Amino acid sequence: MRLAKTLLKQATEAKLAIAFAESCTGGLIAAAVTELDGASAVVDRGFVVYSNRAKTEMLGVPPELIGQYGAVSEEVARAMAQGALKHSGAQLSVSCTGIAGPTGGTPTKPIGLVHFAAAREGQTTLHQECRFGDIGRSEIRMRSVEAALKLLLQII
Repeated sequence: MRLAKTLLKQATEAKLAIAFAESCTGGLIAAAVTELDGASAVVDRGFVVYSNRAKTEMLGVPPELIGQYGAVSEEVARAMAQGALKHSGAQLSVSCTGIAGPTGGTPTKPIGLVHFAAAREGQTTLHQECRFGDIGRSEIRMRSVEAALKLLLQII
């Protein structure tokens, strides 16, 4: 919550609205920020895009991109963050897409792999890959919230 408070303060001071594009966290990043008083000054909207179809329909992620790289990839995370900006009134966005487990991992995309991206109007989209390991679904999701908030703070 300390990170969410810092983010809320900095975004409010900079008069920046935020959009959230979440897959494996299912809305937890937006929930962390909206838990705080004053969130309405910066939160524009959240997209929970768990399915590939939702990523395409709600954020404009090209199906070909998902087909080529997979939903859990740098390319899709970047497209999600950029799509959240395009389909909102926000100036900042963050996205996450990953494998929280306990199933779904592969040798190349193991459980605990999460890709994040943060976009800001007029700036290069940031990307971060985290490999949390098979530490349990809840812990992967909580660490993903922390990583996403830190990435947003970086782009402010």
